Amino acid sequence: MTTSIPETRFTDAAPERRLERAAAALTAHGFTVEILDDAAAARTRVRELIPEGASVFTGASETLRLSGIDEDINTGGRYEAVKPRTLTMDRATQADEIRRLRASPDVAVGSVHAVVETGSLVIASGSGSQLPGYAGGAARAIWVVGAQKVVPDLSAALRRVEDHCLPLENARALEVYGMPSAINRLLILNAEYQPGRGTVLLLRETIGF
Repeated sequence: MTTSIPETRFTDAAPERRLERAAAALTAHGFTVEILDDAAAARTRVRELIPEGASVFTGASETLRLSGIDEDINTGGRYEAVKPRTLTMDRATQADEIRRLRASPDVAVGSVHAVVETGSLVIASGSGSQLPGYAGGAARAIWVVGAQKVVPDLSAALRRVEDHCLPLENARALEVYGMPSAINRLLILNAEYQPGRGTVLLLRETIGF
């Protein structure tokens, strides 16, 4: 049976019992899960998890931007940051190299649009640039997730993507890129078969879309 959640509830932080239920289900599906108090703790933990000098690709994420993680990775000089490197490359003559760099870094870092309490992660994308790394191209993946993104089932996750996340991302894309966003690609991760590859940092606070 599908659980009904009003759209306004997609901004509410899930209580501890739901965070723990989601964490237990994700762990049972092969993900490494840590429940942290806030974005500051996640920022510290991400730095601890990624070795210096690793190639790191960050997916577009308000969570990473607001937490300072995006800045740490892409401007801090500690890592081989993929995103700023590819932004300087020629799209016409180096498209294949750009694609490979984004698809198979040492570490992919981002967020998700929903965490299903039964142990799945849901990520929507307009361009799809972050999805190959998340799905398996990156040697490791780290997702930082606000407490408002926990939902009871896949139906609620898809409604969260369409009814809540897309309007917010559309407004951001229009402001930043001058063009609308769209749910062109949708990735659902039901399990991680390689132990230690996928880490979910699940926060007790709300952050991002």
